[in-house]
Amino acid sequence: MKEKKLETISNLFEGNEIRSIWDSEKEEYYYSIVDVISALTGNERPRKYWNDLKTKLAQEGSQLSEKIGQLKMKSKKDGKSYLTDTLDTKGILRLIESVPSPRAEPFKVWLANLGSERIDEVFDPEIAINRAINYYRSRGYSDEWIEARLKGILHRNKLTDVWKSNGIKEPIEYAVLTNEIYKSWSGMKANEYKAFKGLRKESLRDNMSDLEVALTDLGEITTRELAKEYKPYGLEQNKKIAQMGGHAAKVARDDIEKNLGKSVITKQNALNYKYVDENKITKKEIKN
Repeated sequence: MKEKKLETISNLFEGNEIRSIWDSEKEEYYYSIVDVISALTGNERPRKYWNDLKTKLAQEGSQLSEKIGQLKMKSKKDGKSYLTDTLDTKGILRLIESVPSPRAEPFKVWLANLGSERIDEVFDPEIAINRAINYYRSRGYSDEWIEARLKGILHRNKLTDVWKSNGIKEPIEYAVLTNEIYKSWSGMKANEYKAFKGLRKESLRDNMSDLEVALTDLGEITTRELAKEYKPYGLEQNKKIAQMGGHAAKVARDDIEKNLGKSVITKQNALNYKYVDENKITKKEIKN
């Protein structure tokens, strides 16, 4: 596998180095604002430019100023780590809109086109489906795999619909229930499973083997049918059902592994790169 740095938002800046840190808990990147300002403006004093802009945003009551955090990043000059103003991906995109510089115009056009495409998809959802199909094809997935993947998304939505009718409302609750299924059959929560496979923001299912996908589907479909039958309400009752659904997949996993003579859990992924930047955020490191 070819080793290279992951292309994230940094590839928008045409080779300019944008320092970033990965938060594994939030599954989000945080980017150096000064680096982005330098790339957007070409200003020889990007730190002063940013301080002036930050003051202006705060005076205008911009919500963006409330999202700024500080993380220790290695200086390009002396290699030492200093607290640096950072924003997540959404914040950086909002920052681009706030920078009054000719160099920022291509980025603003790109954002406008992106927004226009998403609005078009509201009126014609088939556009979004075709975009997903074309993306998977470009990554080398077969049409059979793509068909199964789209069906898997539909099955997942059916499960979340059942959870919703059973009193599950908050995004964190859906994540908790999903983790209960994963833990019961694989021994890992979703984020732990992703880390095991060397993933960050990438889809876990897109990087699973056929057997891993089948066991995940079995756990979720079983959970859905059990929830429809027993009608649990609230997080705690639904957690028990999710554990039962995951256990059904665990039984199947044990039987498969007994006959295969090896684990079905694999580090295999579909990435054509691997992460070489090990910078990570620890708990409570962000300072607002």
